Formats: sequence, C-alpha cells, structure tokens
Amino acid sequence: MRLLHTSDWHLGQSFMSKSREREHRAFFTWLLTTIEQQSVDTLVVAGDIFDTATPPSYARKLYLQLMVQLEQSTVSNVVFIGGNHDSVAVLHESRELLACLNIHVVGGVLSSPEEQVITLSDRDQQPIGLLCAVPFIRPRDVLLAHSGESAEHKKQALMTAIAAHYESLFSVAQQRQAEWREQGVALPIIATGHLTVMGVQLSESVREIYIGSLEAFPAKLLPEADYIALGHIHRAQKVAKTEHIRYSGSPIPLSFDELNAQKVVHLAAFDEDRLGSVVSLPIPCFQPMAALSGDLQALQTSIDALDLADLVQGQNYWLEVEVCDEEYLADLPQRLEQMIDGRAIEVLRTKRRRQFQPSLSASEGQSLNELSVYEVFDRRLAEESLDDALSGELKMLYRQLVSELHDEQQGETR
Repeated sequence: MRLLHTSDWHLGQSFMSKSREREHRAFFTWLLTTIEQQSVDTLVVAGDIFDTATPPSYARKLYLQLMVQLEQSTVSNVVFIGGNHDSVAVLHESRELLACLNIHVVGGVLSSPEEQVITLSDRDQQPIGLLCAVPFIRPRDVLLAHSGESAEHKKQALMTAIAAHYESLFSVAQQRQAEWREQGVALPIIATGHLTVMGVQLSESVREIYIGSLEAFPAKLLPEADYIALGHIHRAQKVAKTEHIRYSGSPIPLSFDELNAQKVVHLAAFDEDRLGSVVSLPIPCFQPMAALSGDLQALQTSIDALDLADLVQGQNYWLEVEVCDEEYLADLPQRLEQMIDGRAIEVLRTKRRRQFQPSLSASEGQSLNELSVYEVFDRRLAEESLDDALSGELKMLYRQLVSELHDEQQGETR
C-alpha cells in the first residue's frame, strides 16, 4: 500500500484579509497529479480541512469539487478526519453521500469504536490496510464534567481518556488484523490524530488546544501502529525521533513564520504489514511571500532584490515588514509605499522592533493587530506586581477561557 498523508488545509482562510482560494486550487491540481504519478492507494487528510466552523461557500464548493475529482482518480481510499477548526456538523452533512464514493469522513468521535476503524481496500476490493480514524477529541467527547476538579486533575483525566480512546480503536484494529492473518492476508495498522504531541515545533498560526487541561499529549501513549498520520502542527516533522509518527504540516504557509520550512506531503509505502519507507514530497510555492526585517535602508535593498518574474497576472508579492528603528516613524506606511514604487508588491503586516516595554499605551505605536490575544494579556499582566506562581495560574486560566469561548462558538454552528 502507498499512503499519502496531508493535513491542515484550512480552506476558506482569510490571511490578513487575503483569500487563499487561488493557492488551494493550485494545491489540489498538484495533489491530484501527485496521486497519479506516485500510484497512491490511500489519501489521509489529518484534520483542519476548513479554517473555521462556518466556512465560506466557495470553500465548501472547492471541497466538494475535490471529492468528485478524487473519485475519478486512481486513489482507492480517501479518509478525512475533523480538526479543532472544523465543525463536526459541517463535515458530517455530506458524510453518507461521500461514503458512496468510498470517501470516509470522521469529523468527530462516533458512537462506537468499530465505526472509526476503516478497512482500506485496493481497486479490486482486496484489503490492504486498517485505519484507526481518530479526529480532534474535545473534552466533552470523552469526559463528564465535575465541579470542583483542579486543573491538574482535568489534565490527567483528559490525557487518560484520549489514551483510552486510542486503545479502544487499536484493539478493534488488532482483532481485525488477526482475523485477516488467519486468511493469509497481512495488513498494516495506521492511526490518525489531530492534537499537539509533546516536543513538537509550533508556528504562529497554530491555535492552542486543550488549554487549561492538556497542553500536549505524550508520544508514549500513542498506539503501536505501523504509521501515525498527525495534524494540527503546521510544520512537517517527526515525533519523538521516530520514522512512523509524523506531522505533514500545512500545504501552504498559514503565517509568515512558516516561510523557512519546506511544505510537504508524506508518502508512506508499506510492504504487506510493515512500513517500508516514508518520503517527503515537496509542494511548490503557489504564492510568493517574504518576511523582511531591518532598518529602512536594509528594507529598501531587500525589496529591490525580490524576484517578481514568476508572478501571474493580477498576483502580488506578499510581505511582512519588521522595521528595526528606535525612532517611531509616523509616516512609515508612506515610506514603504515609496520603496515599493508601483511594483506588484503588497505589505500585509508591518511590525516595529524596539526595546520591550510592557505598557500597551498608544505611545508605543504598536497596534493590536500586531499582537495575539495572548500577547495582549501577557503584556497587561506584566504591569502588575505578581509572583511567578500567581502569574502562571492567571495565564493558564485566561487561555482556558479563550479555548472555551472558541468551543462555544463552534458549538453554535453544530
């Protein structure tokens, strides 16, 4: 079996008011070509198909158009799992219809473990693998809330519940694997997940999940599957220095701090029930972007050095500009406009690097859109005279509140 692992498409994302539709269409064209060229049997998309619980109509249309194209391709199995950005209701509204096309959608935890264990087949309907489809697990999916519980107790309870969910699915998969082995068929077991595993490298665009309960899941509690396809982290990487537990990362940069990492999909090849190899296939860049930093003179040099030759008609080169100057430049937007000088370049975000001052007063000249909600809270907290323990507890509670508000917003769409 040849399995292609991708995740975190974030269809419908508004990137600093810019649509990513052109990039997603280009990625899908590349993906379909890659499936054909690499003789892919199974496509696994490990969560965050959409960017929000209420994706725009063009994003849903793009998703459904891809389903038709996948059904017409050479791929035998397609599996989508829900992520923390996805609405279970939105993903499941077309679940039964897509099942007729052999496209499996597991947007959230289902009523029984057996429903989440999928037997993968080739074009001749012969079994080639077993997949434990584990989506993003919300605390309410696996836990009952009890008043008076400490944060540490909630953390341990959620970690235990997630591990138990994995174990229940893996047990079903092992049982089916043994049944097929009795018939002389050796099948690998694949698992998915959409969560943060301890020790991974985050990026600016990754929304914190399990805040206040479980910041990261220990890799040792994952099942002993032959390959584990993970989503949520936008940088492609191995987990715990293993070959078989991986994040594929997002196919396009979702923040400027992801530009230094090559975007990839993982191609896992199996020899019967054993993982043979994992190859990372580089994804082309569909939208030129750059993060520039320096004083005004250095910025002018960097802007002049940008290669604009590959831009298509109507496309601009997107920039994040960090100005390193102790002086507050009130006319900075005008100066940057002069540097661009009518070229196909667009500055999406401007940052100023100066000596850190905790105050959020307007005299800093830093706007709120340059800060995350966590940075705003942390800077305000820094103005108070608090010991480290209390400060840490307040930060944890604030992050838990933000996470709960996000979950409530998603719940309203289900």
